[in-house]
Amino acid sequence: MALSHWYAGVLGACGLLLVGCQSSDFDLQLEQEAEGVTLLQLSSEGGFVLPAIPDDNPLTDAKITLGRYLFYDTRLSGNQTQSCESCHFQELAFTDGKVVPTGSTGDDLVRNSQTLTNVAYNGTYTWWNSIFTSIELQLAIPLTGDTPEELGINDANLTEVLDRFRNDEDYQTLFTDAFPSESDPFTLTNITYALASFTRTMVSDRSPYDNNELSDSARRGETLFFSEELECFHCHNGFNFSSSTITTNTRFPERPFFNTGLYNIDNQGSYPEDNTGKYQVTGDWNDMGAFRPPTLRNIELTAPYMHDGSMETLEEVLEFYADGGRNITSGEYSGDGRDNPYKSSFVSGFDLSDDDKTDLINFLHSLTDQEFISDERFSNPFE
Repeated sequence: MALSHWYAGVLGACGLLLVGCQSSDFDLQLEQEAEGVTLLQLSSEGGFVLPAIPDDNPLTDAKITLGRYLFYDTRLSGNQTQSCESCHFQELAFTDGKVVPTGSTGDDLVRNSQTLTNVAYNGTYTWWNSIFTSIELQLAIPLTGDTPEELGINDANLTEVLDRFRNDEDYQTLFTDAFPSESDPFTLTNITYALASFTRTMVSDRSPYDNNELSDSARRGETLFFSEELECFHCHNGFNFSSSTITTNTRFPERPFFNTGLYNIDNQGSYPEDNTGKYQVTGDWNDMGAFRPPTLRNIELTAPYMHDGSMETLEEVLEFYADGGRNITSGEYSGDGRDNPYKSSFVSGFDLSDDDKTDLINFLHSLTDQEFISDERFSNPFE
């Protein structure tokens, strides 16, 4: 099956209609419970509810297990040089520690590798594209995208890629167990469903914050974080510290994108041509430089920061928000982001003492979940 037909099928299966680069209303069928699934585990301390699970891709332990193997297998890339793990290391909360990743064919991507922490709760996927409202849809980009290539599956090598798994005795068992009703379960759609199922189990809810084990400094930082003076919580709210969070209880999901004043090229409001945010989808200048706010959980582990990896430390990020944007004084991106006309009103700047900054950083560190980055459920099965 040609990839264009497969991609259209995934779009249809996920309940989306693409018209003029706009997404239709997405009716999440949220009545389903993950009964009998042991690999999706929520801690009593965190108090999370179940993530939204699509009706056409129900969770099963067999599907999750298959997805785990595929996630770490370099045979999933066209040239067998990279796996999903290549850009998502467990010890880094499933990021890669690079400014931007490099694909399997050597092409640099233009956006920073996002954490997979609590990815099941995202309202949208990718930094900038409001159309991708499910993990299944998003997976089309790393699997088959060609501008630039990541894993590099295409029409020319798809049959070969599928045969690598079809001809492997272990995968014959894994695919049959995951999709027992199908005569030929070796399809790209099923690979997508298995990977989505595995990543949905990556729930991080066992941090010091969840366990109510904050230091005095972190508690002061928590007060600052949720203050109207700093306004951090307007973009990073709820149990997942992201303003775009969906659970089994969500009926009217919000999917906001924000311009934070990172750029203002020539003081005309523009962002770099290959990184214009939601504007890239809508063509609306009000969306120029608007990106999805990521979860702050495990933020200590996911440097460098921002959509383009342009900030190395949390301290640098904090100074950026305290300034109300970034002023670039020379070079091709020169311009004062503090005056970007499309910047969110939540990024207005604030004053903090050195002690306040320390407290706020310590609060962010309290969101680090050491059990998550060592949990064997998410580890490399080939090791």
